[in-house]
Amino acid sequence: MATKKKVVVTGGAGFIGSHLVEALLKEGFDVHVVDNYAGGKREDRIHEGATYHEVDIRDYDKLAPIINGATYVFHGAALPRVQYSIEQPLLTYSVNVQGTASVLRAAKEGGVKRVIYAASSSAYGDQERLPLSEDLPALPKSPYGLQKHIGELLCSNWSEMYDLPTVSLRYFNVYGPRFDPEGPYALVIGKFLTQKRDGKPLTITGDGTNTRDFTHVSDVVRANLLAMESDAVGKGEVLNIGAGRNVSIRDLAAMIGGETISIEPRHEPAHTKADITRAKELLGWSPTVRLEEGIAALKRAFGLS
Repeated sequence: MATKKKVVVTGGAGFIGSHLVEALLKEGFDVHVVDNYAGGKREDRIHEGATYHEVDIRDYDKLAPIINGATYVFHGAALPRVQYSIEQPLLTYSVNVQGTASVLRAAKEGGVKRVIYAASSSAYGDQERLPLSEDLPALPKSPYGLQKHIGELLCSNWSEMYDLPTVSLRYFNVYGPRFDPEGPYALVIGKFLTQKRDGKPLTITGDGTNTRDFTHVSDVVRANLLAMESDAVGKGEVLNIGAGRNVSIRDLAAMIGGETISIEPRHEPAHTKADITRAKELLGWSPTVRLEEGIAALKRAFGLS
């Protein structure tokens, strides 16, 4: 029997990472997860069949032996959320930038065939035109957006300087099952669903005209699997992974339903919408889950329909 190919998923006990781990196990890989459970440890994000290593990605001496010999590394470990990075700029920089450099070094030394990096649409900041295409300059408005962009530059640099194949996937507002609906930095869809379930009004920041490109986690996972195998990427490319459609927060609240109230606006870009031409061309990828379908499924899961 042939030996299974080893893959490593950093942040594999998180929301997106846990879905990726699940998909990789189904594909027959020997899956190793690196996670320090900074975001908590949830049983529904732990998958039988994967090997879990409780390690901080900044700890190179512990990280390197885990990555050594892997065919692919999916680097999703990060301290996420814009607001948290504003409050903790140095801590988030340490994890999101220095941690990424640590992963790239371990991948190069460990003979990894390709690193697939979880980048973020927050790198764009506010732009004068939509949709957002990868040729636009990065104008991050937050420490998080800056840190994730530096991660892209690191990947590109390691591809050029050290001949380590990399590709960066810029995620746009990922949502779906197993996301975190609680806490001050919860995703807006999760926050609305929780408020609706608890009989509370939905809290809209500002006037609710801000728009976001909401992307289902299953589409993000499929993009990762395609990026792993595509012969058209590996030289540090940056690809948007989004639905290619933006919806206002006010309209999102209407999809979920219920009374709304306005709260103080936050320091964040006004609009996002992904130009997904490059992902279609280089990966053969396009989104399949419409927001209305994804919201309906989550409402059922929350007992709201």
